[in-house]
Amino acid sequence: MKWSFPIATIAGTVVRLHVTFVLLLVAVGVMVFLNNGLLVAAGALAFTGALFLCVLLHEFGHVFAARAYGIRTPDITLLPIGGLARLERMPRRPLHELVVALAGPAVNVVIAGVLLMMLGAPNPLDPRLLDFTSPVGMLHRLMILNVWLVLFNLIPAFPMDGGRVLRALLAMRLPYARATAVAATVGQTLAGIGAVAALVWLHQPMLFLVAIFIFLAARGESEAVQAQEALQQLTLHDAMMTTFQTLPRGARLRDAAEALLAGGQHDFPVIDRDGSFLGLLTRGALIQGFNTHGAEHPVEPLLVTGLPAVYPGTPLREAFELLRASPVEVLPVLDSRGRVVVGLLSAENIGELVLLRNALPTWRRE
Repeated sequence: MKWSFPIATIAGTVVRLHVTFVLLLVAVGVMVFLNNGLLVAAGALAFTGALFLCVLLHEFGHVFAARAYGIRTPDITLLPIGGLARLERMPRRPLHELVVALAGPAVNVVIAGVLLMMLGAPNPLDPRLLDFTSPVGMLHRLMILNVWLVLFNLIPAFPMDGGRVLRALLAMRLPYARATAVAATVGQTLAGIGAVAALVWLHQPMLFLVAIFIFLAARGESEAVQAQEALQQLTLHDAMMTTFQTLPRGARLRDAAEALLAGGQHDFPVIDRDGSFLGLLTRGALIQGFNTHGAEHPVEPLLVTGLPAVYPGTPLREAFELLRASPVEVLPVLDSRGRVVVGLLSAENIGELVLLRNALPTWRRE
């Protein structure tokens, strides 16, 4: 995700912080410090960090459940509104999706249970429960918020955990695309109601932003699934870009910049002297390298390597899932030997193919 940076790698999954999360910590620290002093501000920051640790553990519940079904999670991004685990693909079996969706809230149930055992039955008259600087007060609030995290995440508003539970249950009786559409409609309806309630009755701008995020995410997920269903029986050959420009080994950033300005292509495969694929130079790496190293710097140290191998005969739906999980916006399509680039695949290519298929369902590239 843009505007995020890695802070750790845990069990093969990169944990990233979004810059808005850092801004949230700064805002919390400054506001509490100005109103209550340094000690309370330190307690508020510690509590915020502990809460987001619970959110991170929630996301790892999804990670390890998905891994049990052979699905990798490249990274988790912590945002002010929570965590986002980026699965390389969603489980297609309803029972698998049900397990993966419930694994996150189950972690919060365990955390709340452990804290309850540590604290015992809280005495509502205990003054420590209202004190941020008190360990008892912090742990009690953390327990309560973990319960709220479970309840909030299980709201059937797709694509939240509850929405995915709803889709999994619907998919046991309906086609996957239809189940997604119904779950997305329910999610958008609840998000719309929540947005109005947040502004009109609750006066909570943050809840309004969360509702808008859920609304847009539900629409995006539904559109992505509809696109995948439209790609049935198609291969990469039907969608890949066959007219493209490559850069030779030894090319400089100046050469890449000229190629970028000369046409609409943004990412460039770099090939060796024998024509074999070395790696991909992305527009972001080009601009950053240009700013850092200058025009005469070679492109080779900036290449993205280790990309998933896709071929003209790869099913387009499978390639689409690999593209969504990839750190780049374009995947090189290799020949049958896995050496020479014969095409490029981007989300734009797939979108245009979907439009053509909707206009003429029987159309295929010759």
